[in-house]
Amino acid sequence: MDAKAAADGQPNDGQAVGDNVSAFARNVSALLERTEYRRCDKGEDLEDIYRLRYASYRLADLVAENPDHIVHDPFDDLPNCQRFGVYIDGHLVSTIRLHHVSAECPQSPSTSVYPDILLPRIAAGDSFIDPSRFAADREWSRIFPQIPYLTLRLAGMACFHFNAPYCISMIREDHAAFYKRIYHSRPIGDERPYGGVINCFALLYQADVLAIQEESFKRFPFFRSTPMEQRLMFGTPPQGELGPLTILPTAKYFRNAA
Repeated sequence: MDAKAAADGQPNDGQAVGDNVSAFARNVSALLERTEYRRCDKGEDLEDIYRLRYASYRLADLVAENPDHIVHDPFDDLPNCQRFGVYIDGHLVSTIRLHHVSAECPQSPSTSVYPDILLPRIAAGDSFIDPSRFAADREWSRIFPQIPYLTLRLAGMACFHFNAPYCISMIREDHAAFYKRIYHSRPIGDERPYGGVINCFALLYQADVLAIQEESFKRFPFFRSTPMEQRLMFGTPPQGELGPLTILPTAKYFRNAA
């Protein structure tokens, strides 16, 4: 939800410079080399991202004070939910939550607010990735304004892994320009209360991720990922095996092979 604020001050994002890769894209790709992703299912990692949500949303006056200093809701506990932390040089800098929405599990933040729009499509066979609870550390965002791109990279990866054509998002109106510019997102739902603990209104936007895949990879090569990275990020480990502690981005391998 706070991608616009963290991404302000990024000129020329995606406009080719010199070798057909923008200076902006090169800067994000360079920072990606120092980035690790972590799926946060339990323990201190999970508590850390809940606290980061709270700190970020309190600064934006999006949530009321609570004594636990965390933001958690029942959507975090759904079987189609995955929560992630993004780390730069070992420091937690941002977090995001993803729901894979399908007929098997249609519950998500967006379907709860826009059931009239989304549930008929799900019943007809559509599937979506629904990202929410984006939060970034304010101080780290001042140092690394590329953080939203590193974080939202996960939403596109999830679309490819789950073969979900669409990424749907509830977006505040003042953040919509960012999503239109980067993802060619378009509004498909009217403004409604976000719901839950978040105190704001949002619009429903949709990005046709699979349709813009090649254009997106050309403008933003750091969005690329290998099937192995996707499996490590979103797959379920075989019974008796633990999932990876951290996952390293693989976009650089496409660049090195070019």
